Amino acid sequence: MSEYSLRSQCRPTGQRSCPCVQSGNTAPVLDTISAPVPASGLPGGHLAETKKEEQSELSPVFNYQLNNGTASEESLEEEPTDEEYETLRKVPAPLHWEVVAMCIVELAERASYYGSKKPFSNFVRGPLPKGGNGTGAVAKGAAGKNQSPGALGMGSVAASAVTSTFTFLSYVIPIFGAIISDTKWGRFKTICVGVAVGAIAHVILVIPAIPSVIASGHAFGPFLLSMIILAFAAGFIKPCLAPLLCDQSPVKKPVIKTTKKGERVIVDPQATVQRYLLIFYWCINIGSFWMIVTSYTQRLAGFWVAYLEPVALYLVVPFVFLFVYKKLYFAPPQGSVVLEFVYVIRELFKRNGFFGALKGGDRAWNLAKPSAILELDGKIDEKKVFWDDKFVDEIRQSLQACAVSWILPIYYLADGGIGNMENDMSTAMTLNDIPNDLMGNFNPLCIIIFTPIITYGLYPFFERIGRPIKPMTRIAIGFALATITMIIGAIVQWKIYKSSPCGYYATDCEDGVSPVPLAWQIPLSALPGIGEIFVSVTSYEIAYTRAPARMKSLVYAIILFNQAISAAIGLALSGVIKDPYLIWPYVALAIANFICVFAVPYVFRHLNEPIREFANVDRQAGKLQPGHHIETVGEAEKRQ
Repeated sequence: MSEYSLRSQCRPTGQRSCPCVQSGNTAPVLDTISAPVPASGLPGGHLAETKKEEQSELSPVFNYQLNNGTASEESLEEEPTDEEYETLRKVPAPLHWEVVAMCIVELAERASYYGSKKPFSNFVRGPLPKGGNGTGAVAKGAAGKNQSPGALGMGSVAASAVTSTFTFLSYVIPIFGAIISDTKWGRFKTICVGVAVGAIAHVILVIPAIPSVIASGHAFGPFLLSMIILAFAAGFIKPCLAPLLCDQSPVKKPVIKTTKKGERVIVDPQATVQRYLLIFYWCINIGSFWMIVTSYTQRLAGFWVAYLEPVALYLVVPFVFLFVYKKLYFAPPQGSVVLEFVYVIRELFKRNGFFGALKGGDRAWNLAKPSAILELDGKIDEKKVFWDDKFVDEIRQSLQACAVSWILPIYYLADGGIGNMENDMSTAMTLNDIPNDLMGNFNPLCIIIFTPIITYGLYPFFERIGRPIKPMTRIAIGFALATITMIIGAIVQWKIYKSSPCGYYATDCEDGVSPVPLAWQIPLSALPGIGEIFVSVTSYEIAYTRAPARMKSLVYAIILFNQAISAAIGLALSGVIKDPYLIWPYVALAIANFICVFAVPYVFRHLNEPIREFANVDRQAGKLQPGHHIETVGEAEKRQ
């Protein structure tokens, strides 16, 4: 076996080479394509590691107090033993203002996003209501009591296709936003670009809703353009804001603190991220509650007013960023991580074969490491192998974090139904002057109500009794709630068919609506809302805590991508999810979610293992990135 030296800890510089000393030998070491961006190349406002090497900004383990616990430097903090980690209660670190500010930003951005999205279906599906004012609003008085807003009159299939396309784009584009964030711009600059693009989208969206544009028959073009631009804005903001929030966590590894009651507890990084994301998700849904406003606005005043209202909320975002900008910690972008990922996966399949690579395991992944390649081949082609051993472990860890996400589309299909089927259901029910799409607001309402109960009641209770709810158990609870939801949906849809004047063709019935009240739809929104607290937040937690420092935005975006998959399924099925078959999608989803209730805790049980130190601060700051060269000792001596 050849002796070799692995140089993987060179300081980032603006040059293509840097000196590195190992085992008494000094040799020039070439930085590679994967080396971190130098300080001069970082976006404005990002902390450059080379500017303040001795300071602690790049290792943001801030001093803090837990109740009356004493503050101390990281080096003086007591780390728990394995036994203490298993037995002591784990608590999150306190919230800092930076975290609160990020939550306010998300609240305002999501309020404008969902407030604009909510009227999409009615805007496309229905024609201008008879007796209305030409803006899409319903007629005044008794004539409009059971009418639904409308504008373009393109039908339910087109409306389902449009809303599914928008959702699909909103959760696919974050993949590209995350890549740009992780490799080029950093999280903050990527968010700022998204905010600017979103402002343009909101202004354009008002234009197709102007009565004269609707009457001209040319409203769909500018509507589609604004929708696509808004999806791009979300694609730049969504994958970066939550990771930026979690980057502000003051604790990066477990430490023991003593409360004023004398109890020794562990201030845990994973518990901290879980708490941050729960509050973050709570703010998302406070923002999405703005859908109630636009539901009534489109019904009573018309679509142009409904699309104008979110603009006022959106203006909050840049002002909050201006206020908190100097207090934020910015992890710098980390080079061509995607290219490295592709090459590592290629090497994995090349050295293990197709089935061996799919099977995985320690042996398979180790064969993709530069140290193993050097041992087997006797040399390294630096043009093809430009990563370090640790990066291979990081990719493996990232794929494990993403593994559970591939089953999540089954849940998301139950959370809102396939395509437009719940909106179609509502148009066949007795409205009694209530907006037909109002019931969807019970989803965020339940999240707003139950998030504090779960965050400060349920989870701490089970932590205190020594039975913390494991991540996969949480996700299974969400699937159980989705199963119940789909069973209820099938029953309600069957009841509508049985009582509608048009029988199994109730959606576009001109002879009247079913006597089934719209309130029967409440469980279809409420139960999945509670389930999201268990499913979505847990998946975000897994994405951040298990993803390596260089790939947090990307892994988070991959988790989000599963909502795009569910939207794509809805889009593909939009032509067949219609009368008289609307009962069967509920039945199919009930069966699929029921299977997942038992499959998830068993298949993904390895993800229940806690992550004690999920963020290597030095690597996140750009100190320990691959900039390395592998050579034999003989080669090093010859080079000297």
